[in-house]
Amino acid sequence: MAQCRDIFEKKTRDYGTAWRILRPQSLTDQIFIKAQRIRSIEEKKESRVGEGIDPEYIGIYNYCILALIQLELGETEPMEMDPDRVLNAFDAEADKTMNLMLAKNHDYGEAWRDMRVSTFTDLILMKILRIRQIEDNNGETLISEGLDGNYRDMMNYAIFALIRRSESQ
Repeated sequence: MAQCRDIFEKKTRDYGTAWRILRPQSLTDQIFIKAQRIRSIEEKKESRVGEGIDPEYIGIYNYCILALIQLELGETEPMEMDPDRVLNAFDAEADKTMNLMLAKNHDYGEAWRDMRVSTFTDLILMKILRIRQIEDNNGETLISEGLDGNYRDMMNYAIFALIRRSESQ
């Protein structure tokens, strides 16, 4: 998680908050692209671009935080934001997600440690499809968790995958 934050901070200082121009659906599509690339590399066992899988999981985590911040801010906030304000928002979303992870780990007994890394990729792709459906329904759900819960789950899956991958290396 610290590695994800470090990359986020550096990119924020390099690019500012250019991501504020993206609609939530565009952020969902960016996450989809990253997850689809991971799945492609997992299946083909080769990356021709030179970047591996880990940067894509980090990207998923960070894009999910951007989506959560966008949902919180809405369209009325200014496009350009102070980097420190953005980092505070990043930290707040990361903390909420960490607390969710700890609660779920308690209830599920850290079952994720016995899961295949490729399953995390598939779960992320499934969550993206769910998010797309919720977005197509104007954010309305009848019984299911909303957008934020799905983004948080994807963040946790990305972290679990990074942990599992680091343990196997």
